[in-house]
Amino acid sequence: MAKEVVKKIKLQISAGKATPAPPVGTVLGPAGINIQDFCQKFNDATRDKMGDVVPCEISIYDDRTFDFVLKTAPAPFLLKKVAKIEKGSKKGANEVVATITVDELRQIAETKMPDLNANTIEGAMNIIEGTARNMGIAVKGLNDAELQNQAKEAQKEEAEREKREEQLEKMEAEAKESVNAEVEVIGKENKEEE
Repeated sequence: MAKEVVKKIKLQISAGKATPAPPVGTVLGPAGINIQDFCQKFNDATRDKMGDVVPCEISIYDDRTFDFVLKTAPAPFLLKKVAKIEKGSKKGANEVVATITVDELRQIAETKMPDLNANTIEGAMNIIEGTARNMGIAVKGLNDAELQNQAKEAQKEEAEREKREEQLEKMEAEAKESVNAEVEVIGKENKEEE
């Protein structure tokens, strides 16, 4: 008789560094499986990928045994690794923080191909390019000029917005001063009448 899957858990753990401490222990503890056993098996399976973040999908059966499937590293992690940056752009495509080559994009797409919803390498490259764009990473020769122009336009718009905000603050301050002056005048008139 086949075992029944009672729970599926998805985790992203650094390769070779799974420990019973949080977050692994916190997530797997309530599931009732042997956490130390999972950590040992995961670390053995990912030893060749040290330094990468490895997503895994854990299937827990009714008899408290488990199986897990390793996935490829997340696209943003791979893009940051290739671009040699710590973080993507806070402003998305409106700020270019790094540039990668088409060959590097293809390499990432080939790595991610098993986990992507794409039938061709070109389709996979389009998906990864979209992720790169949202992170502020340009692809040399593909969209770098377009993203540079977009970033310049965004800077102009932000400067204009800041200028409008300064004008608005100035107008609000002037309005407050005139209201305060009117209140003072009315207050003096009321005292004089008394």
